[in-house]
Amino acid sequence: MPSVIRTFAFSLAIAFLGTMAGVFVPPALFMPLAILEFVMLMIAFFVRRKKAMSYSFLYLFTFISGITLYPIVAYYLATSGANVVIMAFASTTVVFSGIAIYAAKSKQNFSFLGGFLLAALLSLVAISIFNIFFPLSSTGMLAYSFIGVLVFSGYVLFDISRMKQYGVRAEEVPLMALNLYLDFINLFISILRIFGILNSKD
Repeated sequence: MPSVIRTFAFSLAIAFLGTMAGVFVPPALFMPLAILEFVMLMIAFFVRRKKAMSYSFLYLFTFISGITLYPIVAYYLATSGANVVIMAFASTTVVFSGIAIYAAKSKQNFSFLGGFLLAALLSLVAISIFNIFFPLSSTGMLAYSFIGVLVFSGYVLFDISRMKQYGVRAEEVPLMALNLYLDFINLFISILRIFGILNSKD
């Protein structure tokens, strides 16, 4: 597990560099990059049973993910200020670390959460698609974001517990690190959205 945590931390650092690089990316390229990111994610999860993910694939994905995160961060920097973004990142780090430590120390196996979390994740995806065509109110978006925090906190619990219970082979490290990276980023986006909405109501 320590190697997974190190790889996850390095992935976050690379994503941060990607977000910084996003300043120089033309707006027209963000959609193609987002599509590429989605395709890479599908490849990672559908090919995982046949072939181990490489570290280079993981770091390329997290760099691209960092770039596509830039418009979201830039939006909240412009509308809510740097303090809101910094608070959201700090809160995400505290929540993620707290749940990860609890899952690692707990004697309980949280692998049973997998089915519930997948159903909740699919519901979030469906609501996000619905939101494109029929935008939610700020209250609706706040509720959606709180559910997102619960779901991705659950995934942190699930992923850490699964690694503790079943172990991680050397070739599985990049995929496990990717799982934690996705948990962290989605948790961060949900918390950032909450802070942004609450800040706009002040």
